[in-house]
Amino acid sequence: MPLVRQTEERGLSVDNSGAGGRRRGKMMVTVLVVTAIASGCATPAEQETGGQGGSARGEGVAKGVDGAAGALLSPAEKLRREQIAAKAAKVARVAAARRWGLAQVPLTAPAPPKVKPEIKARTGFEVDGQVSEGLPPVFTTVPVKDRVVFLTIDDGAEKDPELLRMMDELKIPYSAFLSEYLVKEDYGYFKKMQDRGVALHNHTLNHRYLPGLSYRKQRYEICGQQANIEKRYGKRPALFRPPYGNYNKDTLLAAKSCGVKAVPLWSAEAFPDHMEWREWDRDLHPGDIVLTHFRGRGDWKGSMPDMIRRVMKTITAKGYAVAKLEDYV
Repeated sequence: MPLVRQTEERGLSVDNSGAGGRRRGKMMVTVLVVTAIASGCATPAEQETGGQGGSARGEGVAKGVDGAAGALLSPAEKLRREQIAAKAAKVARVAAARRWGLAQVPLTAPAPPKVKPEIKARTGFEVDGQVSEGLPPVFTTVPVKDRVVFLTIDDGAEKDPELLRMMDELKIPYSAFLSEYLVKEDYGYFKKMQDRGVALHNHTLNHRYLPGLSYRKQRYEICGQQANIEKRYGKRPALFRPPYGNYNKDTLLAAKSCGVKAVPLWSAEAFPDHMEWREWDRDLHPGDIVLTHFRGRGDWKGSMPDMIRRVMKTITAKGYAVAKLEDYV
C-alpha cells in the first residue's frame, strides 16, 4: 500500500501515452521498489523512530548495525554507527524527560550481571523451615554493588494509558504485581504493558490478608492467580508479593507449591507527593526495591505520571538508575 500511494501522489502510474510512457512508468516503479527494499519498506514514522514508535530514533540506528547488513560492515564503521546511535538515543531521552516534566534525565542502568546474585531471606523475615524446606526467600533489597534500584507497581486498579506512554518514552523499566479482581476489568491494558517488556507477577486473586486464611485458602489465592496470569499472558510468574506485605509459613509453603521462586517486598514506597521509607536512615541503597501502586486522582493527590515524576526525582537526585528486577532475580 505505501508504494501505491507514493506512485499516485507523484503521478508515476497515470501516463497512458503509449509504450514509451508505460516503460517510463515501469522504470519509475522499479526505482520505488528498490528504494522500499533498501529502507525495509518502512513508513515515514518508522524511519523516524526505528519502527517501534515512541522516541527511540537512536534505537533504529543501532538496529541497522546488526543482522546480515551489519556483518558486512568494518569494525570501525560498526563502532561509528553505534556511537551515532548512542548519541541519538541520549538526545531522545533528554527530549522525553523534558516532555514529561522531569528536571533531570533518568540515569541509565549498567548492563545486568551475567550471573544473577544469590537471593536469601532478609534477616528477621524468615519463617521456621525457611532453609530446610527450601521456601521462597522474602527480601526487600537485591544484593548488588551497582547504584541501581527496582521499581514495582502493585494491584492494577488504575489503568492509565499515559503511564504506558511515559515509561516507554523514558525507557524506565518496572515490574507489575497484579490482583485478578482488578486486572479482569481490562486484561488488554496489561497485555500492552507486557508487550512493552514489563514482567507481570502475582499479587493474589482478591488481595486478601493471607495470614488470616487457612493454607488451603491461601493456596487458592496464590495458585489461582498463577494460573490466570499464565492463561492470559502466556507465562507463569516466578515472583509473588503478598498483599500488604503480610505472610506466614503457610503463605510461603503455598507459594512454593504454585511455582513461586522468590517473594520481593520493598524498602521504600512512592506517592505523587512524597516518599515513605522502611529503613531507619530514610534513604536508598544499592538494590533497594521501590513499591508504588496503580492509583489515580481518586485515590491519592495526583496521577500516575505525577507519581513517576516524584519517584524519579528522588531516585535520580540520589545518583541511582532504575534497573529491571527480572535481570537480577
